Amino acid sequence: MSRDWRERVILACGSLGGIGYVPIASGTVTVAVLGIPLFYLLHQTSLFVQLSMAVGFFLIAVWLSAAGDRILGEQDSSKMVVDEIAGYLVAVIGWPFMWETVLLSFILERIIDIVKVPPANWIERHVPGGWGVVLDDIVAGLYTLLIMHVINYYYPWPWN
Repeated sequence: MSRDWRERVILACGSLGGIGYVPIASGTVTVAVLGIPLFYLLHQTSLFVQLSMAVGFFLIAVWLSAAGDRILGEQDSSKMVVDEIAGYLVAVIGWPFMWETVLLSFILERIIDIVKVPPANWIERHVPGGWGVVLDDIVAGLYTLLIMHVINYYYPWPWN
């Protein structure tokens, strides 16, 4: 099927330059290849900047996910991976970039996102369009953020 230039741009952006077309675990590959470097770039910025980036990525991901799914004729297409970054950016808000935080946030966020811990499973099934696609990743990011804070409370990490 031939696509016009607008559709190609939407698919390129939503798949984050084609990463979404990786045949296995495209979401995990996306977080590893783009999410962790974004965490590195943002970790020394203010909390306001980190929150603003997370909200901005969320809104862009909602639009790109809906548009990409419409173009592809799919629902929550595995090719559209921009939502994975939106969720991961929430997971790492306010954390220093250290191997412990990178590893823990990566593993927790991926497991929680894949398992679809409630209410993410409900959101994915009942919230329409790009909103549902991205909000389930935001839930995974929020759970990850909360778990990391609980772990840090009981077992303080070296930067405390």
